[in-house]
Amino acid sequence: MAGNYDDSNRGALFNNKRKEKDTHPDFTGKGNYAGTDFEVSGWKKKDRNGNPYISLSFKEPYRKPEQMDDIRDDF
Repeated sequence: MAGNYDDSNRGALFNNKRKEKDTHPDFTGKGNYAGTDFEVSGWKKKDRNGNPYISLSFKEPYRKPEQMDDIRDDF
């Protein structure tokens, strides 16, 4: 069946089309490890010998704050 596959322990990075500063990642994407979803960022770098590599960072996905429909003071 199309679309029914296990995405555990996988991820993907894409070129960051919104990069405006050198500090912004060159790549952004999403990944999953052990059932936990992450946002993934990657930067093109070179080691001390000039060999290219990609430095990665992982963080929890952005979640919108829950809206407070009914704000009450219980004083």
